This record gives sequence, C-alpha cells and structure tokens, in this order.
Amino acid sequence: MTGSLKAQVPGESVINWISFEQLSDSLNQNPKPVLIFLHTDWCAYCKKMLNETFQDPKVIEKLNKEYYAVEFDAESVDTVKFDGETYASEHKIKKTGKFHPIAQILIGEKNKAIFPMTMLLNADFSVKSKKINYLSIKQILNIL
Repeated sequence: MTGSLKAQVPGESVINWISFEQLSDSLNQNPKPVLIFLHTDWCAYCKKMLNETFQDPKVIEKLNKEYYAVEFDAESVDTVKFDGETYASEHKIKKTGKFHPIAQILIGEKNKAIFPMTMLLNADFSVKSKKINYLSIKQILNIL
C-alpha cells in the first residue's frame, strides 16, 4: 500500500516514463531528444540505475524538461506499436536472453546485448550516444 501512495507525495517528482506508442505521437507533435533505457529483470545494475540514478532530483528534472524517456524491458513479450509498425515477440513467456524485436534493433549486433543500455537519440531518432554499462548520477548528468 505504501508504494502506491509514494507517487502521490506532494513535492516528490518522478521521471515521466512513456511507452514506445506514446513516443511516436509525442515526437510527431513536439520533437525533442529521447532517452531509452533498456533493462532486464535479472540485471542488478539495471535495478541500481532505476533505484538510484533515475531517482535523483537533478536527473529527474533534466529528463522531464528536455527529453522523452522510455524505459523498456528487453525481454518483454508485449506487442509494441511504434512509428506505424507492430513489433510482436515470438515468445509467449519471458526467457532470459530472448529479446523483444525492438530491443534487438536497438542492441544492434547479435550477441552483443549488455545491460543496462542507455541510449540518447536526437529528435530525428538518430543515435547521439549509446552506453552499455551502469551510469551513476554524475555520469548520466554529464551525457544529458
């Protein structure tokens, strides 16, 4: 019960994470840079970034003001619609190392999946930077 109330505490801010579906619409209406955070359930450094780096007030403020932020489980089995295309996982249940088609596109080279993966994209969706390691608060503020 406390977890659900936490988001409603006055003065406490959180990152406005959006889905890929929302990102398509948002980029069409108001282009701006994008941060994509790819993670997995089993990745300890992914959890550390979600619980520490992305909880920092300066990081939250900068992301919410200047970027669209998408957080995505690379092993998701959800069907995702993005930019007029539908991306469906061939898997019905989550399996370690079996990545969603969108994650595969973002990862790039096969067998080069390292998490956490943080990508910064320009408003035209060209890649500005791609970090495949844990980023501290200071490190992420430097690249933002």
